[in-house]
Amino acid sequence: MRNFPLSPVTQSTRIDDIMDKDHIRRHVRARKELLGNDERLQASDRVMQRLERLAAFLVSEHILVYHSLPDELGTHNLLEKWHTGKRFYLPRVNGVNLDILPYEQTGLEIGSFHIEEPTGNELHDISEMDMIIVPAVAYDRRGNRIGRGKGFYDRLLADTKALKIGIAYDFQLFDEISASPHDVPVDIVITESHTIVIHHT
Repeated sequence: MRNFPLSPVTQSTRIDDIMDKDHIRRHVRARKELLGNDERLQASDRVMQRLERLAAFLVSEHILVYHSLPDELGTHNLLEKWHTGKRFYLPRVNGVNLDILPYEQTGLEIGSFHIEEPTGNELHDISEMDMIIVPAVAYDRRGNRIGRGKGFYDRLLADTKALKIGIAYDFQLFDEISASPHDVPVDIVITESHTIVIHHT
């Protein structure tokens, strides 16, 4: 197998000619392990600055976001900075689906997959969200995404018309990845160097 390029977004080769989804996951995981703490923080700051400049973000009141794991692009500072001006929500695993609950700084506990999840019983419907910030292992320039393989977000996103935004490190953005019929693409992909608005047909 050929060596996979370190800067995949600059390549024109189709990924599915080189790697399947599991290979992409391993490749991205290896790249993440090379990041130092300062690099992680700087990347998160640049991505969040791009997000905060979007008119859609400024006007959105109800935003579903994920509470980032150590290997993910950080969302904690975003929640801290904006939680008094916007209504944030976090997902909580419920079987094979995700429940949506309000974000409260002191109302989190370790849940499924070692992710901090909201507590309580105040469930909200996906239809109430103006914007959804979606995690993924990889994105392409058409908004297709590769998740961690559990399908939680594909099931959740299938029932919403909210603006869907993917945030990622530069090395998580690829020119093209294969998509299955049930995969739900995002509308905007933001990395440290790119803000890509997808015009879906």
